[in-house]
Amino acid sequence: MAPHDQRTKSAWLFGAICPAEGKGAGLVLPFCNTRAMTLHLEEISLAVAPGAHAVVLLDQAGWHLADDLPIPDNITLLPLPPKCPELNPVENIWQFIRENWLSNRVFASYEEIVDHCCCAWNKLVDQPWTIMSIGLRQWAHGF
Repeated sequence: MAPHDQRTKSAWLFGAICPAEGKGAGLVLPFCNTRAMTLHLEEISLAVAPGAHAVVLLDQAGWHLADDLPIPDNITLLPLPPKCPELNPVENIWQFIRENWLSNRVFASYEEIVDHCCCAWNKLVDQPWTIMSIGLRQWAHGF
């Protein structure tokens, strides 16, 4: 039986990967809304190489596509069709992180939740081969 906790404090891990280069950009935030998405896009924008442009695949969550969401000049958002998480490689990243570093744990405090999320993301970013292995979609490169 897995441990469980009835408390309701949460942290949100916003992350983006570049499977071609094995890189990632992420933030752990106490909220999940348009402001958080704005911070996330700013973080991604900083990670994009000078002169390059990033295409960010995302689902159609309200905060991903809000009318007042400022989009950096070096990023294009590409909304995926509804109910198609298999098209977004980062969904497999979340599964990997949960299975390896975040599942079946009871945290002593909110700070411990944030620390574990940061640690899990940093472990992933330190393994570019894992990002490439999980994130690359062979069918996406056949066009």
